[in-house]
Amino acid sequence: MFSFSRRKAATVLAAAGFAVAASFTAAQAEYPEKPITMVIPLGAGGSHDLNARVITSIIPTYLEQAMIVRLTPGAGGQKGTQEVANAEADGYTLLFTHNYIDMLQQHVETLPYNPNEDFIPIARINYAPIAVVVRGDSPYMTMDDLIAASKADPGGIQMAHSGNWGALFVPAAQMMNALDIQWNLVPYQGGGPAMQALLAGDADVTMGFPSTLSGQLDSGAVRVLATAGQESIYDDVPTFGEIGVEGDVGFMHRVVLAPAGTPDDVVATLTAAFQALAEDRTFTRMMGRLGETIEIIDGPAYQAMRIEQNGNYEVLVNELTSQ
Repeated sequence: MFSFSRRKAATVLAAAGFAVAASFTAAQAEYPEKPITMVIPLGAGGSHDLNARVITSIIPTYLEQAMIVRLTPGAGGQKGTQEVANAEADGYTLLFTHNYIDMLQQHVETLPYNPNEDFIPIARINYAPIAVVVRGDSPYMTMDDLIAASKADPGGIQMAHSGNWGALFVPAAQMMNALDIQWNLVPYQGGGPAMQALLAGDADVTMGFPSTLSGQLDSGAVRVLATAGQESIYDDVPTFGEIGVEGDVGFMHRVVLAPAGTPDDVVATLTAAFQALAEDRTFTRMMGRLGETIEIIDGPAYQAMRIEQNGNYEVLVNELTSQ
């Protein structure tokens, strides 16, 4: 009797084990089973915020779950980045960041995470050229006017930026170095707050990307004085090269990262969903209204770019801090 009971118990346990395994496999196959959170380590109203609103309005079509934006500004992007680094690697918490926070900051300070080990890229959404911007009523009608004023009063021009060593700070530092000028760089918690500081009269100049500038330009609230890139996207506005700022200056890559260790099948599902956005007509139309490009590349391709960025930023930081 005892022997039979043991065999029966073993059979029941084995069946239960198979049921649990089957249930676990099914659960994995059903990803995502709940909404996904996209953390932005910057403040409201910046280009990441605006781009994310478009992304999260369309991508549920391909994931069959909502994607929720959570703005977590602070410490130059480190607060939100650390939140995702510490999150469970299950695909339900993602980071929507950019190349300066991702690969440059590690060369200027000790971070509470390791960007090279704690994240894997899911997709690069696009890249955008930055522009130098003043208010519509500014006395600086051209970049030459701003440069002249900057030389006449070193440190007197207030430049609002999105955080030390961020997407506005770095091109501003490169520009000051190339043009032999000095601005007073004032940090804010993202490009949106920096733009608000300009509009409120708390700053003389800032920088911005197409998505944050389109409405302000239409209303005449701001004026663009120069843009990054080989060709200006605005009529009668010089490029950085034309004003004497040479090299690869002022480009921001918007990228989605996941915590390292995220399962391959989850990564594949996310990658496929982001790739599908490139062919989605509604997404294309909405991004066009923002003035943004659609340049989606997958995680492995962007990882190669991250490695290159890492080396280039180490050289850049050494150059800027040795001045």
